Amino acid sequence: MLPLAAIISQVNWAEFLSLITSDSSVAALGLSLRTSMISTVLCVVFGVPMALVLARTDFPGQKLLRALVLLPLVLPPVVGGIALLYTFGRQGLLGTSLEVLGIDIAFSTTAVVIAQTFVALPFLVLSLEGAIRSAGNRYEAVAATLGARPGTVLRRITLPLVLPGLISGMVLSFARALGEFGATLTFAGSLEGVTRTLPLEIYLQRETDPDAAVALSLVLVVVAVLVVGLAHRSRAPGGGAL
Repeated sequence: MLPLAAIISQVNWAEFLSLITSDSSVAALGLSLRTSMISTVLCVVFGVPMALVLARTDFPGQKLLRALVLLPLVLPPVVGGIALLYTFGRQGLLGTSLEVLGIDIAFSTTAVVIAQTFVALPFLVLSLEGAIRSAGNRYEAVAATLGARPGTVLRRITLPLVLPGLISGMVLSFARALGEFGATLTFAGSLEGVTRTLPLEIYLQRETDPDAAVALSLVLVVVAVLVVGLAHRSRAPGGGAL
């Protein structure tokens, strides 16, 4: 609580609104919200199949696959950004081929989305895998014996059963994407209106306008508190109605 209290004590309340509504601050916040939403959607697209495979199958190398999926949780973000740069950069593993096709990813808004998805994906996979394991497969087995197709079972039984876990994972993924800094700075740079997200704006303002940095930090703190509350509510009984 002390660091939070310290931030609040340093806020210039007289100029708070003007500080968080400056052109650069609004642009950074808007970019962060847009890219974080896109990243959350991508986390769902890639994370749901991953969680299903990890929770419902058993095959050699599964523990290694889980470790690789969860690696960004413990990997320093800057290292993740370097890895992405040498994958999608102009001289990267895939970047050279993409450049031939006229696709330049590094230091673009797309790079921001990729960096955010890279660090946020494990949160959804971990949350959803736990929910799937806790739900068991008895209802799915009964539906299968009654002739339901796998797609129908997934859509009508599995996903509704684990909806609170899915919502919790989405909320946590969104929060992680919104607060991403290291991988984004390394892979996407800091171009205003293009790749400068709110955490990057706070870092830059810290040197030139400490009051603005503190005000924007408080905005992220408030968002984080709301996210934690939503994630907790989605895990609680009846949280599926969120």
